[in-house]
Amino acid sequence: MDIVFAASECTPWAKTGGLADVVGALPRELVKLGHRVSVFIPYYRQVAKLVPNPPVAIPSVTIPFPSYNRFVRILNNGLTDGVQHYFVDCPELFDRESFYATPSGDYPDNGERFGLFSRAVIEASKTLGVPDVFHVHDWQAAMVAVLMRSTYYFDPVLRKIPAVLTIHNAGYQGWFPPRTMETLLLPWDMFTYQKLEHYDTVNFVKGGIVYSDAITTVSRRYAEEIQTPEFGNGLENTLRQRSGDLFGILNGVDYDEWNPATDPNIAAHYTAEKLDGKKECRRDLLHSFGMEDVSDDTAVIGVVSRFATQKGFDFIVAILDKLVQQDMVLLMLGNGEEYYEQLLTEMAARYPDKVRVQVKYDNVVAHKIEAGADIFLMPSRYEPSGLNQMYSLKYGTIPVVRATGGLEDTIDEQPFGGGNGFKFWGYDPNELMSALERALGTFKNKDEWTRMMRRGMAQDFSWEKPAHEYVRVYERVIQNRN
Repeated sequence: MDIVFAASECTPWAKTGGLADVVGALPRELVKLGHRVSVFIPYYRQVAKLVPNPPVAIPSVTIPFPSYNRFVRILNNGLTDGVQHYFVDCPELFDRESFYATPSGDYPDNGERFGLFSRAVIEASKTLGVPDVFHVHDWQAAMVAVLMRSTYYFDPVLRKIPAVLTIHNAGYQGWFPPRTMETLLLPWDMFTYQKLEHYDTVNFVKGGIVYSDAITTVSRRYAEEIQTPEFGNGLENTLRQRSGDLFGILNGVDYDEWNPATDPNIAAHYTAEKLDGKKECRRDLLHSFGMEDVSDDTAVIGVVSRFATQKGFDFIVAILDKLVQQDMVLLMLGNGEEYYEQLLTEMAARYPDKVRVQVKYDNVVAHKIEAGADIFLMPSRYEPSGLNQMYSLKYGTIPVVRATGGLEDTIDEQPFGGGNGFKFWGYDPNELMSALERALGTFKNKDEWTRMMRRGMAQDFSWEKPAHEYVRVYERVIQNRN
């Protein structure tokens, strides 16, 4: 089948988070299964620096607005691993310092920017090839589904083409003022609580949920969680109404990049059968954080994360004075909320023999932590899918996680051995401390720890299984629409 992906990010050209990884990896796996996939993303300034002057696929597409038109070009970036990539070029909307916001807040015309992007994808597809299904991602592309069932409803070429929406994080929904209806030439009778209206805003994700043929999200557990007030962010009722069309499909891992047997970023390669290289990676990691003479019996706990309350850093701060009394060292890499950046830096200065922090994101150091740590810590308040816990399993680094979203789906703690990690359920720092104490206690039993490492390393979280699940969703919506 022919599949068109529409998204605001795709590796390696535009990335702020896991969305880009999914849009980069899933199409490649679908191509391996024999499908044709085209991916559209905006031609941001950052993309133009990486891909200057690509060939023009369509020289001009007219996108109407109430009192003016905008004109966009569709640029052809060719095939990469069998996947066709196109860029939507509209310099006045996408040639900016960042993708979505300035330090003072979101771009006020984001509704127009991504409304235009969505409409350009539809118009371009009419010329470049009408797909069997549109697969759209998060609020930035959700308007494709809305436009297909409104503006393009009577288009004989498009009216039977279904749209699948993937929600990567229900906390980001695309809220815009009511006048956005007029800006995007949408009929006002769609501005109702049953359709796009949400607390007197136009909610792009809500529109996508209402008008998509199916909705997916990035883990089975998260699909359940977003139907509750705690995780639905106000859309839980809308999602429950579509529960029969809502599917949780766990994200995969790109093992071409994340594999200790081949990783070019780590000090030594190793496998589940031959683990010697992990000791060298541990020494290299400690050296890169300026820590020497750490005993082999001392557990190395690693963190790679955005420093934010959502990621559980309030818990880490709350237990740190108690945690440093344990036989461990804590190495943290990341940046984020200024409060945590300063607080963690101060705590590292207070406990220099136990805690080190690098306030930045560095991909090479992230790989070193996955390979060199003994324990990987992810106490997230919520985590739709999570990738680091799956990376950690592949690298024989035992995860300690909060049982939420994809963390619940991938980490299995068994009371008498047999699991692949440790987890806690309540949102309570004492429960995190208890899980860490269980992990540190097990670490002292080298035979059991090695068995846990090998169990995790043997698990397969590649994209092959998720790709088959997405194909089943596509086939379902195509059949229903026809």
